Amino acid sequence: MNSIKNVPARVLSRRPGHSLEAEREQFDKTQAISISKAINSQEAPVKEKHARRIILGTHHEKGAFTFWSYAIGLPLPSSSILSWKFCHVLHKVLRDGHPNVLHDCQRYRSNIREIGDLWGHLRDQYGHLVNVYTKLLLTKISFHLKHPQFPAGLEVTDEVLEKAAGTDVNNIFQLTVEMFDYMDCELKLSESVFRQLNTAIAVSQMSSGQCRLAPLIQVIQDCSHLYHYTVKLMFKLHSCLPADTLQGHRDRFHEQFHSLKNFFRRASDMLYFKRLIQIPRLPEGPPNFLRASALAEHIKPVVVIPEETQEEEEPENLIEISSGPPAGEPVVVADLFDQTFGPPNGSMKDDRDLQIENLKREVESLRAELDKIKMEAQRYISQLKGQVNGLEAELEEQRKQKQKALVDNEQLRHELAQLKAVQLEGARNQGLREEAERKASVTEARYSKLKEKHNELINTHAELLRKNADTAKQLTVTQQSQEEVARVKEQLAFQMEQVKRESEMKMEEQSDQLEKLKQELAAKAGELAQAQEALSRTEQNGSELSSRLDTLNAEKDALSGAMQQREAELLAAQSLVREKEEALSLEQQRSSQEKGELQGLLAEKESQEQRLRQKLLDEQFAVLRSAAAEAEAILQDAVSKLDDPLHLRCTSSPDYLVSRAQAALDTVSALERSHTQYLTSFEDASALVAALTRFSHLAADTIVNGGATSHLAPTDPADRLIDTCRECGTRALELMGQLQERTLLPSAQPSLMRPPLQGILQLGQELKPKSLDVRQEELGAMVDKEMAATSAAIEDAVRRIEDMMNQARHESSGVKLEVNERILNSCTDLMKAIRLLVMTSTSLQKEIVESGRGAATQQEFYAKNSRWTEGLISASKAVGWGATQLVESADKVVLHMGKYEELIVCSHEIAASTAQLVAASKVKADKNSLHLSRLQECSRTVNERAANVVASTKSGQEQIEDRDTMDFSGLSLIKLKKQEMETQVRVLELEKTLEAERVRLGELRKQHYVLAGVMGTSGEEEPSRPNPAPRSLATKKPPLAQKPSIAPRPDNQLNKKDGVYSAQLVNY
Repeated sequence: MNSIKNVPARVLSRRPGHSLEAEREQFDKTQAISISKAINSQEAPVKEKHARRIILGTHHEKGAFTFWSYAIGLPLPSSSILSWKFCHVLHKVLRDGHPNVLHDCQRYRSNIREIGDLWGHLRDQYGHLVNVYTKLLLTKISFHLKHPQFPAGLEVTDEVLEKAAGTDVNNIFQLTVEMFDYMDCELKLSESVFRQLNTAIAVSQMSSGQCRLAPLIQVIQDCSHLYHYTVKLMFKLHSCLPADTLQGHRDRFHEQFHSLKNFFRRASDMLYFKRLIQIPRLPEGPPNFLRASALAEHIKPVVVIPEETQEEEEPENLIEISSGPPAGEPVVVADLFDQTFGPPNGSMKDDRDLQIENLKREVESLRAELDKIKMEAQRYISQLKGQVNGLEAELEEQRKQKQKALVDNEQLRHELAQLKAVQLEGARNQGLREEAERKASVTEARYSKLKEKHNELINTHAELLRKNADTAKQLTVTQQSQEEVARVKEQLAFQMEQVKRESEMKMEEQSDQLEKLKQELAAKAGELAQAQEALSRTEQNGSELSSRLDTLNAEKDALSGAMQQREAELLAAQSLVREKEEALSLEQQRSSQEKGELQGLLAEKESQEQRLRQKLLDEQFAVLRSAAAEAEAILQDAVSKLDDPLHLRCTSSPDYLVSRAQAALDTVSALERSHTQYLTSFEDASALVAALTRFSHLAADTIVNGGATSHLAPTDPADRLIDTCRECGTRALELMGQLQERTLLPSAQPSLMRPPLQGILQLGQELKPKSLDVRQEELGAMVDKEMAATSAAIEDAVRRIEDMMNQARHESSGVKLEVNERILNSCTDLMKAIRLLVMTSTSLQKEIVESGRGAATQQEFYAKNSRWTEGLISASKAVGWGATQLVESADKVVLHMGKYEELIVCSHEIAASTAQLVAASKVKADKNSLHLSRLQECSRTVNERAANVVASTKSGQEQIEDRDTMDFSGLSLIKLKKQEMETQVRVLELEKTLEAERVRLGELRKQHYVLAGVMGTSGEEEPSRPNPAPRSLATKKPPLAQKPSIAPRPDNQLNKKDGVYSAQLVNY
């Protein structure tokens, strides 16, 4: 093989040893793409592949520097969904990222806290969740930094837990409290998420619901470990301290146990979690810490994350294996060179090989750890299978007992059928009894269904409210079934009476037959006596009558046989009557027994119904008490806002306060009606709960907005408004307390809430800006009128300046004429610039009205946006007034009757007034509007022309004024010292006068702010200006006839040498 002695330099430059920089760039690019895809403003859950890449990136660079470098630039304050997904990704990075991530996140605690505080002050659903989530993240970071033995994933062995707890009972006590706080933050986040899902009626299969539910997977993982550790620590504390000392710990653990169990139950019922996580089941009751042997019964809850199916995507290398060649050159050259001449520097390994070996070792360690986790999961699965087998055995035992009971029931029914076969006469009654039993069984089935419904109602208060109507329906069905049982009883009694009447009729028939037989026997006896008499009469006849005697004897024998036969039939009839009487008595006894059984069953059902009704009443009152307690908490929070220093930064308008107070006042009547309705019927508290919820929210909103409105009101109205809000809160809290007590519930008087709410409404009406007295339908005409008046004033000013120019040319000459012409020319240019600005503002105003009014008329648009309209009117008035004042000042200066300073101040006022007009027009204009850009250009032109007026005035003043030169000749040292002292005294006097004038100027501006309402309109009509701090001044809008005062913009180029100072907003 031929050897190459000289290797080209461009080939050497492609050696892989120089690829670290390109590899870093590729890594940063991959991380940036993953972060932008994972954290966005779409209302959908974070995709697992993007989060996994971010987590692998933290392991690659052994920290979260790259993650935070990109995350700190995200516009989190602009979108609550973006902040929510940022918290979710940060939670994942803390749990599964590199251990150094925890220390990197510690440096950005202030950023996390600021995001949470920002969204906590806003009324946004995701904003509230972001506030709770940031608190959880801060608690998590603090806990793991304080206890480094616990990794961010919270997965440690029992030996590490024992080592972290130590032997000092104080350390164990403190660690338990911190874990309780940790668990409270986790559970609060889950409750907030579920509360919003219930409010929004969202399901877990919707993207909006999944976006909220996705972070709960990490919460479930954290809660399972925290629950296990708190159980261990609680048993250890109970082995060291008395039980009475730990009563508070036990109460707090029991509360967290029930909340966590409810959380796991609700999460396991959702389809979204079933495919992503296997949620463990907690025991039915909390562990008994007073019994040390209960620790052996504790089973550690294990959360299993099923293996994910990899999404179809192009494989991306987090670590770039080969460096990219320069553009335009193929990569094959370096590979051919390496294959031909071997790697550079002999057998030495480059950084890529070392990184690959390190990654392989890490992969092997991760595989070993994964195998260990799988073995532990298999062990837990086998334990769970054993428990399932035991439960199945118990279920089979219950089935056998049920089958045996069914067999016994069949035997009893067979015996009953035999008894029915014996009693042929009572077959009809028995059929009726079977029908009654069937109806009773139907009633029992309906009652069992009712009981199941009631048990479901006990599980959750929300379901109680939704299924209250079903319970009433079931009660109605039960009453109907009871009425059916009563009807069956009446039918049985009627049939028994009918059978009794039939038996009596049969006995009467038998007695009639017996009487007939007796009558026949008496008749035969009479015939026998007659025959004997005839025999005695015929005995005398002798033999002729002997034959007749034999015949009579034969008849006698026949009659005696017939009589015996009749007697036998009578005995048989008597025995049949006795049998019938015995059967009737048995039937009556059996009927009475069945009647007693039915009466007992009916009494039992009535008692059960009474217990059910009482339980329903208790549940209804429990719901009412819970709603009253929640309303009391809301009102207490609102009242506490009145004394909260942080609430001083919040402000509100009297209009919004009046609307909130009127809405709260309207709910008082509904609250009274629902209270009276509940006192009439305690079985339905839904109306009272709904009215109470609405009243509490509106009353709390009224109190909070009343406090916010008082921050901008004068001192006396503000104090009265605060006192009225406190009185309203006190009465509302008293009402909530009465509604929570069953004994005080009838004496509650919701009507007592009307006086304080009416007081708040009256104070809000008094604090309304006076300019609102103008009818809104007049605003549209006033805008056009004022803009036309401003244009006319400017035209008049231009004409007057031209007249003054002609007059100055005739009456002045020399330097004075030159100064006057320069000043008047600059004023003329300023007036022309102002006229162009007003025309452009009028065009922009028409564009705003046409684009924003829609189908409404121009007057309706102005009436709808009254605040903005009044701002335009005030600004146009200010521009016209400033032009008039400038002309008058210029006239006085030309005639040597005024001061140059007046002309300078008028120039400043015109610049400020035009700035106000531009700001008022810019509020509702489109940022891409051509008229808006022209208006801004005209504003800059006005500022430049105003500065020219100031410069011309100052230069003219310097030319005209005589400057005396100081003559120091003939002055001795003593005279110079004396004049110096006099000059110092004069300077001090002038400084004192200047300070007094400045104070006077500040007071004038303060009073002007009160009259013009700068504080009331600055935050609504000029969003580009910063909001001043709250002060105790009345929130009023500028009257239409007054000139508003607005500080000049920075581009006016004013300084202290001009003789005036720019106006500043001062907090008083």
